Amino acid sequence: MAVFTTVSSDELTQFLAQFDLGNALSLEGIPSGIENTNYFLGTDRGSFVLTLFEKLTAAELPFYLGLMGHLAAAGLPCPSPAATRSGTLFHPLKGKPASVVTRLAGKSALQPGPGHCSAMGEMTARLHLAAADFPPTQDNPRGPRWWARTAPQVMPFLPPDEQGLLREELATQLAHRLDPLPRGVVHADLFRDNVLFDGERIGGVIDFYFAGADIWLFDLAVVVNDWAIDAGGRIDGARADALLQAYQRLRPLTAAEREAWPIVLRAAALRFWLSRLFDLHLPRPGELIHPHDPSRFRDILRLHREGGYAWNLQ
Repeated sequence: MAVFTTVSSDELTQFLAQFDLGNALSLEGIPSGIENTNYFLGTDRGSFVLTLFEKLTAAELPFYLGLMGHLAAAGLPCPSPAATRSGTLFHPLKGKPASVVTRLAGKSALQPGPGHCSAMGEMTARLHLAAADFPPTQDNPRGPRWWARTAPQVMPFLPPDEQGLLREELATQLAHRLDPLPRGVVHADLFRDNVLFDGERIGGVIDFYFAGADIWLFDLAVVVNDWAIDAGGRIDGARADALLQAYQRLRPLTAAEREAWPIVLRAAALRFWLSRLFDLHLPRPGELIHPHDPSRFRDILRLHREGGYAWNLQ
């Protein structure tokens, strides 16, 4: 959980004066996320989410907020950013850029079944296709360059066997050229807590602040690594098949993508093992912070290295 920056009633009133969103009725910290400060905001005009960006700069935000608006306009259930009276999509609050977006209905399916996974596979393909004409002005911010910078920082905190695993996997990943695979803008963080369900229907896809240009297969691997692996770290074949078949009904994978699937599953596991190690061992000051356990993605990486990725991609 993370609320890094507290906002007073007077500060909120001054901030909201820049928007045409009515008067504040409530402000409640959201107990999730590790990158930004998020609040549920209620006004006499509706329900919203207020985000204060703890790391992202004003120069970076137009890409993320513009992408969300683009996808919402295409009919996807994504947050729609509110514009200020001067036409910008964010405004300073407590010395940090902040935005207000629509609050979406539903709740996370933390124990998904095949029906949830089928809906998730379809939504991932819809997102890729809808974002295909959005200008990819930045790469995936947590892609291979970030892995190479971050691994030496977390290495001293690991036991020798995990240091060896990290060195070997990083070398393997950096030796593979995957750029020719189909690519575009990806969400890159489509975990269960970033998707809201009403029954088995998706009511919202949120938290686009790791989005960037990458191969679509990487995004799909991120989804499978979270949605189709059970609490014990085992592959749930029914969930995996439902997800992958639903994705391919809208965007069939190419032969090159099917061949690259095992190494990309490992890449997605490596990315989140590294980020969770970083958040655990090198945190920044903040309130209500509970980093995720890195061992889950260490174990998923080992699973894939052992060949536990043999799902039907036909």
